[in-house]
Amino acid sequence: MGGAALLGLRAEALGIPRAGGFWFRLAEATPASRADIMGCCSGRCALIFLCTFQLVTALERQVFDFLGYQWVPILATFVHIVVVILGLFGTIQYRPRYIVVYAVWAAAWITWNIFIICFYLEVGGLSKDSKLLTFNLSRHRSWWREHGPGCLREEPAAGLGPLDSQAPVPAIGCTLEHGYVEALHSTLQILVADKGSALAADIGN
Repeated sequence: MGGAALLGLRAEALGIPRAGGFWFRLAEATPASRADIMGCCSGRCALIFLCTFQLVTALERQVFDFLGYQWVPILATFVHIVVVILGLFGTIQYRPRYIVVYAVWAAAWITWNIFIICFYLEVGGLSKDSKLLTFNLSRHRSWWREHGPGCLREEPAAGLGPLDSQAPVPAIGCTLEHGYVEALHSTLQILVADKGSALAADIGN
């Protein structure tokens, strides 16, 4: 009995299901196809790492969107986190359907981030000062608008009128304007999602 078959029997003894299991697919494969399966394993490992990195960056972005009351990006990032977790589970357990869902969402996520870049760089008539990303529920903008690198906040002078707790406090002297910070975040998301989509397509095939 070959080493792969022994691994398969040991996995079965540990309660790992035979159907669709990686070690059983390896044990039952011909020598010619085992190389393909092991190559797929390296791709799966890369996708697992990529999904983990996506989760970290998405959670970081979600925190700053919450701080800026950006409700539309909050909802989009929440869906993204759920799908990435699904893709991570599908990659670990080798569930092709979950991987396909992840690949399809990656295309939608790339499209969304392209829109965010256009929004903050004011491409195509879009204005980063609009209330589009807050559902018109508040006057807040990106958190980076007031807390970006090198920004100094201007506190409102007393006695100049009623204090509006929803009004954003302007900042001056920013080293990097908040629109570029948001665009860089979205660019990173696009690059990672594009790579993840390519890996998912290879594993799915």
